Amino acid sequence: MGKARRTTKNSFWIKGGFTDFQTIFLTFVIVLFGLMMVYSSSSYRAITSGYPGTYFMVRQGIFAAIGFFAMYVISRVNYKYLSNLSVILMYIAIALLAYVLVLGRASHGATRWIQIGSMQLQPSEIAKPFIIIYMADACVKKSKYLNSIAGIFKIVALPVICIGLIAVENLSTAIVCFAIVVAILFVASPKLFNLIVLGLIGVAAAAILVLTVGYRGDRFEAWRNPETSDKGFQTLQSLYAIGSGGFFGRGLGNSIQKLGFLPESHNDMIFSVVCEELGLFGALLVIGLFVMLIFRFKFIADGSVDSFGGFIITGVITHIAVQLIVNIGVVTNTIPPTGVTLPFISYGGTSLVFMLAEVGLVLSVSRQMSLTE
Repeated sequence: MGKARRTTKNSFWIKGGFTDFQTIFLTFVIVLFGLMMVYSSSSYRAITSGYPGTYFMVRQGIFAAIGFFAMYVISRVNYKYLSNLSVILMYIAIALLAYVLVLGRASHGATRWIQIGSMQLQPSEIAKPFIIIYMADACVKKSKYLNSIAGIFKIVALPVICIGLIAVENLSTAIVCFAIVVAILFVASPKLFNLIVLGLIGVAAAAILVLTVGYRGDRFEAWRNPETSDKGFQTLQSLYAIGSGGFFGRGLGNSIQKLGFLPESHNDMIFSVVCEELGLFGALLVIGLFVMLIFRFKFIADGSVDSFGGFIITGVITHIAVQLIVNIGVVTNTIPPTGVTLPFISYGGTSLVFMLAEVGLVLSVSRQMSLTE
């Protein structure tokens, strides 16, 4: 591979450098596939709700356009300048999460959104990239702290506050955020024992939240016995959809379960519709696209000119990979049911915009890659 074009590394806006068209192409294909599946899985619900069949797809398309614009702008920003903003970003995330707990909009029994006109903003999705930037910066500037448990606790203090605020209403997203923190520390820290201690504390905290909140315990019962549990309806419908898809599926648009049987068919459970309409072949194709994207990110991380850029990409990879595994695990009843979207594909504007913004961070790092002949 040839050398990258010359870049203006000290300026806020990056000119030239390596443009990773493979990452851009893979991201575009996954988002386009997501729009197609949002339309397929939501058209019935839209029509029965009095909207055009394309209602949810059009809304998602608008957010996709915003997200791609954000991706482009961020890819042109010198990511090194974000180091000076990392603490401010964490305080913004904490403020938004605290606000939503007090004055946020409730939906589906949880208070997770801030209402802005006709749109809803989900602060927990904003917190993920902010945690990535903060942790990457802290592990560079406070590398000496990584040698002790007390030092690691000082590094993770602000992210833990964020995660705690998220966990009140959304334990699954809190787990994703915690995984991001641990993954960046794992790459940055020379001592594995300290991370094991932090991980055990995180697992203990999650167990307490599960055991002390009734509905979370009910989800474990729905996972173990979906046929008899009062909360097992969604899981059963998801398994019906997956099982009826076979290898090549019923055909695009021909899902039965999306016709009012499978709750959140265009959101958390969209992978079930993928399996029903496109079969095992379609499911493996989707997973394959994500695997290729993640390996592309790893290539960029390996060529990063500094640890800060490498740690940022570590966080982005962890975010996408963990969320993908959790979502597929839920729809296949491999893990207890929880509300985590399928990256880039599930319906949800805040999630899509900020995930594309994270891809922009990766592309910003790629523009200053160290490439050899």
